[in-house]
Amino acid sequence: MAAQAKGVSGLAERYATALFDLADERKALDAVAGDLQGLRAMLRGSADLGRLIRSPVLSREAQGKAIAALAETAQLSLLTRNFLGLLARNRRLFALPETIEAYLGRLAEARGEVTAQVVSAQELSASQREAVNEHLRRAVGRKVAVDVEIDPGLLGGLVVRVGSRMVDASLRSKLNRLQLAMKGVQ
Repeated sequence: MAAQAKGVSGLAERYATALFDLADERKALDAVAGDLQGLRAMLRGSADLGRLIRSPVLSREAQGKAIAALAETAQLSLLTRNFLGLLARNRRLFALPETIEAYLGRLAEARGEVTAQVVSAQELSASQREAVNEHLRRAVGRKVAVDVEIDPGLLGGLVVRVGSRMVDASLRSKLNRLQLAMKGVQ
């Protein structure tokens, strides 16, 4: 299993590098990054889309048509559309989530940014996002690209991960700690 994961990771890295180089050459790094962030949100929000990109049953043509229709509807840039078409033709759509992360990581690295994954119980307002971004920038000491994910199971609060460091300030974890403390008292 680890070898397979490494294989997908290596494949995704190679595709991300190729896309990054093309986007850089065409001065479209931000446009492609926006497209990929939108695709990442779609993948997180749709189990059907996840099944589409991983399905060994669907033919290349069926996957290609479906992903082209999605790209058209989402109004993705031509470079991103062509890239998705290439992945579909090569039956590599399964590597799309890892490719997105690799591309965005490479872009952040090129900009001298660090990426922080923030999980919240509900959508953050613009002012909340800005406050989180500012606190992280001060804590890390450089620019921070914040990737926000929603998990209603947290009940409240945030879970923030920057590199190997994680801060869990969610209501769920606080309740779990309280429950463990109460068990120790009895």
